[in-house]
Amino acid sequence: MSNYIINNNRLLLEISKQVREINRNTINPEIPELRQNDLNPIITLVAKARAAYVKEVFDLSNMNEEDNSMPSSDQIRHLRNLRESYDELLNAAHAVETAIERGYLDVQKIPPDE
Repeated sequence: MSNYIINNNRLLLEISKQVREINRNTINPEIPELRQNDLNPIITLVAKARAAYVKEVFDLSNMNEEDNSMPSSDQIRHLRNLRESYDELLNAAHAVETAIERGYLDVQKIPPDE
């Protein structure tokens, strides 16, 4: 039984190594070496999408508070589109973060403080 577990663990380690290697070899050539400021546009894009989504729900609540009505189908559709945009951009930003964490992308070394 223990040989079975050891063989499974070895296989899993080898698969993990191959996944890292294939991802790095596939993703890294597509993106130039990252510097700290290269991520700011992505972070800003996600923040703008979040702001638009959150603002819209506040706007809807204020509009409908006056007559105690529910948002229209068009208003809900617009809110859904904003949420989907925000979710998609957030997932993309997380994918970039994961690629950095796992070493799929080259990151410029930051010199130590002197």
